[in-house]
Amino acid sequence: MVDVAGKPPTERTAVAFARIGMSPATLRLLRAGRLTKGDVFSVARVAGIQAAKRTHELIPLCHPIALTQVTVECAARPPRRVEIRTTARATDRTGVEMEALTAAAVAALTVYDMCKAVDRGMTLGPIRLEEKRGGRSGTYRRRK
Repeated sequence: MVDVAGKPPTERTAVAFARIGMSPATLRLLRAGRLTKGDVFSVARVAGIQAAKRTHELIPLCHPIALTQVTVECAARPPRRVEIRTTARATDRTGVEMEALTAAAVAALTVYDMCKAVDRGMTLGPIRLEEKRGGRSGTYRRRK
């Protein structure tokens, strides 16, 4: 792991994005709440939050971070996709990009899992960092 002991704790924020492509019929079932496994977006939100909190257990060399906030927003984008936007926040010595990205990836995988019985042809991606703030390197924003 990188030694961050000499760095001062600062407010850190990261925003990540993930997309899931699916058939229009699958998206209609999801929106109507007619999938066997239940409320896809509610489960994906919880899964993403849990994943962010456990990032240091999943990704080698990541520091454990005392997260102060994690949000996971899921949205249907007819006719063929779901978009997920996650935000992770902490006051710490290292950034929260990996936590936001892990939340987005696991939330997307959860959507896939809950819909796969009706659509095994779904696609995941891109999964990307949209923005990060705080720390020595300052602010980064993905160009549109």
